[in-house]
Order: sequence, then C-alpha cells, then structure tokens
Amino acid sequence: MHTLRAVLASLTATLLLAAGPGSAELFPATAPPMPPPGRPKQVDEARFQTRWPIKHVVFVIKENRTFDNMFGAFPGADGAESGLDGSLWRPLTRPPDELPTDIRHCYSCALEAWNGGKMNGFNQSEAADRYAFTRMLPQDLPNYWHWARRFVLSDNFFASAQGPSFPNHIFTIAAQSGGTHTNPVVGLERFHAWRAATGRAKTWGCDSIDGTYVEIEDSEGRTKRVPPCFDFLTEGDLLTAAGIPWAYYAAWNDQEGYAWSAYSAVRHVRNDPEVWREHVFPVDNVVRDIREGRLPPMTWITPRYEDSEHPEESFCRGENWTTRIVNAIMRSPVWEDTAIFITWDDYGGFYDHVPPPQVDRFGFGIRVPLLAISPYAKRGYVDHRLGEFSSVLRFVEDNWGLSQLTHRDRDAANLSYMFDFSRQPRPPDPRPLRRCT
Repeated sequence: MHTLRAVLASLTATLLLAAGPGSAELFPATAPPMPPPGRPKQVDEARFQTRWPIKHVVFVIKENRTFDNMFGAFPGADGAESGLDGSLWRPLTRPPDELPTDIRHCYSCALEAWNGGKMNGFNQSEAADRYAFTRMLPQDLPNYWHWARRFVLSDNFFASAQGPSFPNHIFTIAAQSGGTHTNPVVGLERFHAWRAATGRAKTWGCDSIDGTYVEIEDSEGRTKRVPPCFDFLTEGDLLTAAGIPWAYYAAWNDQEGYAWSAYSAVRHVRNDPEVWREHVFPVDNVVRDIREGRLPPMTWITPRYEDSEHPEESFCRGENWTTRIVNAIMRSPVWEDTAIFITWDDYGGFYDHVPPPQVDRFGFGIRVPLLAISPYAKRGYVDHRLGEFSSVLRFVEDNWGLSQLTHRDRDAANLSYMFDFSRQPRPPDPRPLRRCT
C-alpha cells in the first residue's frame, strides 16, 4: 500500500490541479508479468462513514447499446419508434438476440452518426443498415425491463466520450480518457502471432505488445501517438488515500474482454504487483466473492467478451450474467446497504434520437441506459436528469467525502435524487435466469 501512497503524493499536485483529459503523464507500454490473482479482504464496511446509508457501490459496465435500442419502448421514457436515416424516417424493428456481425462504432463514426446534433448519420455500412435501426421489446430483455419498472431507469444518461470502448472505460475510473478518442491500434499480423505464441487475449494497456499505440489529443488540439499506458489520478486512488477498500473485476489476460480492464492501462496499478493483487480480480470469481462476504465498499465489474452483450454475442447470455451478479448481491447481507449502477459503455453503432450535449472536446457520447438498483432506489422511477459515467463517480465521492478528479465529476450531479433514503429499505427482487437458445 505504501507504493500507491507514494504515487498519490507525487501525482496529486500536478494531476489534480490540471484536472483535464490532456493532463495525463505518459509512460512506455511495458509491464511486469501478470501476478497470480488475489482475493479481496473481508472488511467491516460500517466503520467507513458515509453521507447516505449506502455502504457498497457496485458499478457494472456492459457493452455497445443505446437507450433507444434497449428501452425505446419503455413507458414514460424518452424513447423512439422510428429513426432518422439521412432525411428519411424508418421504423425501429426488433433485433435478433445475437447479431451476426458487429456495427462500426469508431470515434469518427460516432461524430458522423451525431452529425452536429441531427442524429441522422447512423447508416454507415451494410451491417448498420440492417441492425442499427432496431429496438428491443420487453420479452427481449425481461430482467432489465423488470428492474427498470421496479427501480430506476435513466433516459438522459450519456456515454462520457464520443467514440468506442477504450476512452469510455477509462472515464468510468478517472472522469477523463487520458486524452484519447479512440481504441489502441496494433498490427493484426503481429498481434495474431503474439497471441498464438503466448495464449493471451487482446490488451489495451501497459502490457500491450511493442508497437501498440493510441492517439491522444493534447490541450491545444495536437494529436500524437503514445503507448496505451497512462498515469493520472483515478477514483481508486482517491479511495485508497481515504483508506476505503475497492476492487475492479474484469476478464483476465487470457480471456476475451481483458481489453476492457481499465486499470491495465494505469501504470501505477498495472505495473505494481502488490497494488494489482490488492485491487484487480478475475471476473469469474465475483459471484463467489459476493457470497463469501468479500465485496468491498466500491466495486467495478466488467464482463468477459461472451457475457458482454456486444453484438455477435448473445444478449440473453449477457443478461443472465448480469442477473447472476445482481441476484448474488440481493441474496447476500450487503443488499440492505448497496447501490448497483448498470450501464453500457458506448453506443455500439445503434441508433438513438437524443442529441448528446457537448461539454468539452471529448463528449458527451451518444445516449446509453443507466439502471439504479438498490433497497433505497425509488420505485418505478424514470429519471430525466442529465448524467454520464462521471455521475457515478460523483455519487461515490459525495458518499465517502472524497475530492473530485476533473471538471467532469466536479460538474456532475451525484444521482442521489434516484434514491429515497427516508424510507425503509426495500426487500430484494432476484430474477430467474432466462433460457437462451
């Protein structure tokens, strides 16, 4: 722990004051071998003073959906039945459970879809023409729909960045993207040869193979290529400085989905075996750790690729994965003081009709759903207030009395209006797993 405190001491003065996406110091993309996975320690979370009766926050980040794609038909929400394709309106049709192909969703693709707020540029490929203009029905996402009706659904919540997964996952831990709009780039031939030799999955972090780079934009708008290995303050650093335990669960480095493990791109976490073992854990162990009472006060959870709801994977399977996590929390003693936030990392190429506000040169990105599930969450409440991923960080900061990281979490509302802390906590509401074909 002393290593991370030393990092905090040296970083706070320069990075917290800079407080912006261009403020990250950059380091070579080199990392020590992955240490054996550890396990979270059991702690008495009641000893940490909180503003509200919330002693556990769980932030679940899924993949590649918009609000209209998932909840466009939800009663009382700002959804759409049709989408604007250029100058033509077309109905949003029901999608298959498993799309046969991905839809383009890069940074420039998102800007083209947004089109200065016209929201009419989503049809960019054959796959987009077939699947971007789709809207699920309640039977396509029964558990998410049920929890939206029983707890809180936000219809004015946006991805933090215009663009794909990497910048948005960084936003979920740091209220900034390290200056990047894009995913890291590596030559496919080289990557496949490396993968065949090592058995490791794709990585977008400090342990990327030589030659991997990501483009970053500095405060003056200049672009340069750097390894995807950053050093800036994160929410985990703020929690550590306050003595509050935290965990980040993600796919391991031999599993597809490891690219979404955001702390692998943070040098003072990924390159310090002691810090990594204390805070970063295999997602395959999360349900067991919940059942054994090891859930720390703050927890991020990202899935393996096959459980992520990313197009080309079964949405049904992905919803079941989320259901197992929510059910495990609901069936454990921590339910009575937990707030679960579930969101999707970027638009994934799917249509949405609400223009995202542009608060800086990185976003907001296109609208995504947010579910808030808690014994204190308002019942059947559709939240219309503005939010983004930094809003969840602001909730954490205000709950445990932490400072902020950037202008994003300083400007964010803290989501406390989704809860009614004056009432007795509600009983759990676990759901059955779906039968996926």
